[in-house]
Amino acid sequence: MSDSLSLRDRYFALIDEIVQTTLKGKIRSKQQVYQMLLRGIAAGTGEIFEQCLSDRVNVTQSEIDNPTDELTQAKATRSLRALQTVQGEWERYQQENRVASAIATATTAIVNSEPDNRLIALLQAIDPNQAQPLNLDQIQQLTTSLQKEAQNASDSELNEQLQQLALGLTEGLKSWGKLQEHLVSWIYDQSRGKLGFEGVPGESGPWSLWASLVDNPLPKRLFQSLALNQSVTEAVTRQNVEISAFVELAVILQCLQRGLVNWFDKLVYDAKFGAKLSISTFITFALIWSQLASAFSSRNVLSNGCFQVTLQILRTFAQQNYFPLYGGIFASFSGDYLRSAISYLDEPLRRVEGTQEKARILTLLGYSLAAIGQYDRAISFHEQALVIARSAEDRGCEIANFNHISRIYVAQKNYSEAISYSQRALILSRQSGDRLGEANALANLGYSEVFQAQELDRLNTEVYEGAINYLQQGLDLLERLSDSYLAGYTIQQSKAFCCTSLGIAYIVLSQPQAAISFLETGYQAAGISGDLYLQGLNLAYLAEANYSLQETEKAIYFGAVGMYLLERISSPQWRQVAGLLTIIKGQIGADAFQSLLEKNRSQFLRQIGVDGYDYIPQLLTEYQGS
Repeated sequence: MSDSLSLRDRYFALIDEIVQTTLKGKIRSKQQVYQMLLRGIAAGTGEIFEQCLSDRVNVTQSEIDNPTDELTQAKATRSLRALQTVQGEWERYQQENRVASAIATATTAIVNSEPDNRLIALLQAIDPNQAQPLNLDQIQQLTTSLQKEAQNASDSELNEQLQQLALGLTEGLKSWGKLQEHLVSWIYDQSRGKLGFEGVPGESGPWSLWASLVDNPLPKRLFQSLALNQSVTEAVTRQNVEISAFVELAVILQCLQRGLVNWFDKLVYDAKFGAKLSISTFITFALIWSQLASAFSSRNVLSNGCFQVTLQILRTFAQQNYFPLYGGIFASFSGDYLRSAISYLDEPLRRVEGTQEKARILTLLGYSLAAIGQYDRAISFHEQALVIARSAEDRGCEIANFNHISRIYVAQKNYSEAISYSQRALILSRQSGDRLGEANALANLGYSEVFQAQELDRLNTEVYEGAINYLQQGLDLLERLSDSYLAGYTIQQSKAFCCTSLGIAYIVLSQPQAAISFLETGYQAAGISGDLYLQGLNLAYLAEANYSLQETEKAIYFGAVGMYLLERISSPQWRQVAGLLTIIKGQIGADAFQSLLEKNRSQFLRQIGVDGYDYIPQLLTEYQGS
């Protein structure tokens, strides 16, 4: 206690000295104040100094508020300005010492780790999820600290490893310096903003440009492979990858990912587009690291490092307000990459205990699994997410998983369970005030009741009106939410879902004309959110509605595009559309069918490109041969 009191006396004296020196006009810069604090404050005693400073400020403010005379008040006012300068420099002192402490702690953790764990310790030190993440200048300070430790290390293995880690950080920062000014230039050059593994080989996203700007073989080959839609595994197994090259790649990719997300998040003139691209960025970079983990499977140190980075990206993503609790990963991927994406992203999740972030990522993967027809596995993911979300008291995530499970049970024709889960989502959403969850629950409830009534042959007026009313309530609620900051992505995603549900319900009720307007709106909303599954589904049912109205040309166009989009994401529902197109082809004849395809060729090219157009006959042939 006596030591504490004497320290308080010292700090009061230090504060008073600075104030008096200032009043005498002997303080010419803030740096002088900072140096006095640096000399006068002992390490680990910041709380005591801060309390002393707060006491002096309060006393001085009281003298100003309750003056005994004008002279005393004037002096107190000048003293308060001096104390405010001390406060400012004290904040600077805290910040700089906090950084120094963080770097020292990180360096110690790396040095004291087992040899096989030093890379993981470094990746944890530069993890952007840290309470005080290191910026680029601070990473450079960490580099210097590791170099000093390497020089002082008597152990040759420790010396070599620390040098490798420091070299990787140095080269990574140097490479980022070359890439930084070209972070988003590719968007303007290509007049598009695709980040995934789609597009014309060699022109896909930014990869080709970035490959031309880096010198070291590992990032160059990786970027070249991504640009050409080639295997990541082949790109990294052609060479013996040193730890320094791996660290360099980690720094480059982290800087690119964070830079892109920051830039996209600031697209206030088009929030819908920005959120969509931010989501695409998170998923793209997480998938790259997961694929790298598979490529390095024979080298545990590097493979574990890849999974560590994957988890860091997913955790950051799960904390964003636009995280798609009602969306899936196929928004950015297609073809073979999408088919393996869920497995790649599932693997690192097995390595962590239940966290709120894990629940949200499982929700994302579960929705994606359901879209490609893996219903049982999707339910398993959603049930795991439910348990974790409840534990974390993440009501929004819990409600979303109830809603997803309800939808899956409709797909499995288990309508009683679908209704049960949608009712649970509705009750919980109203209790917790989750209006987005409520809108989805209303849509699910109405959607489930329509299908149950159809199965039980109870499509009487009362049942019909009740089910449609639930669906319409959900859509109306989303319209009222459309002015919120989430309207750019999240609302559009749920709006697409509600409109799709209404459209399908009207088709089930044999009212194709009423279905069309909802399906068209659903398709547009799904396009904004980037949900390929809902885009394809709306087009598939638009084809069915137009077929019912004997609008054959429109049915062929909508059906062909919908079939292509659904097949791209491996959704089994593409076969349903192919079946309808095959029926139409049989009715009007192969020549007339081909003639209508050719008549709308320009529209097809705008929607799915020449490759998609040429793929339509192949899909129909595959369907007929299966």
